[in-house]
Amino acid sequence: MRAVITGASGFVGRHLRTHLESQGDEVIGVDLPTDVADYDTMREVFAASAPEAIYHLAALAHVGASWGNPSAVIHVNVEGVGATLAAARDAAPSATVLFVSSAEVYGIVNASEMPITEAHAVTPASPYAVSKAAAELFATHAVRAFGQRVVIARPFNHIGPGQAPTFFVPAMVQRLLEAKEQGRTEIPVGILTTRRDFTDVRDVVRAYRALALHGQAGEIYNVASGKDYAMSDIADQIRAEIFPEARFDQDPQLVRPVDVPVLRGDTRRLRAATSWEPEISLATSVADIIADGRARWGVN
Repeated sequence: MRAVITGASGFVGRHLRTHLESQGDEVIGVDLPTDVADYDTMREVFAASAPEAIYHLAALAHVGASWGNPSAVIHVNVEGVGATLAAARDAAPSATVLFVSSAEVYGIVNASEMPITEAHAVTPASPYAVSKAAAELFATHAVRAFGQRVVIARPFNHIGPGQAPTFFVPAMVQRLLEAKEQGRTEIPVGILTTRRDFTDVRDVVRAYRALALHGQAGEIYNVASGKDYAMSDIADQIRAEIFPEARFDQDPQLVRPVDVPVLRGDTRRLRAATSWEPEISLATSVADIIADGRARWGVN
């Protein structure tokens, strides 16, 4: 299968390319400086590559950073989806487009409403989440108005080796490794009481390919483990492995204006459509991220 990945050099894009190629797919990557919000550019990409599947991953994906520059988030995350879908319709009309949204669109959900199904109300609580909710409207409109084969994935938090230290788990790994090397015991953290549903990125990309093959056009699918973990527990796991003597100190600059207390996904729809199951445990993911961090930052 010929596939185009937008955002191919990003954290998820690299893992997705590896997985697709392991399945025998031919992969074309689209990255900066290509502007996914430029219709003409994207149309040229699709006309030249004639893809059978398009994985639209390109996005500004950091929730906290979205508060500081919402206009850039809207340009990439909303205008980019609109232009990419239109270009695909015109240049590769038979291609399946997998649009990767986010579970952040659910917003603040009561613990009594867990696990969250795809039918839950969309009430985004950050500029990033607003952008993904708006982009989903473009995607569903493309199906209704043009009959375009677009499938929507709503991934919950995913982690794994190679993730940037702007995200929680690799950030904790980096801070603890550097503090140990420098002899500092205080580790700055944000709020650690929140709970998140973590899935290894290597399992997530398997779900993406399965959805491109078997997902229903216009349908939305949660991609999650179905379990939620306290950030404090994960931080404690990392600390125990790297620097048990360290202590956590809340830094106001790391606290978001609004933070969703808990997220846990219901994946029955995904499993029914694809038979997908997560295979990599959280403990394995964390161990791999620590090993990757030691290699990347040269600290033991």
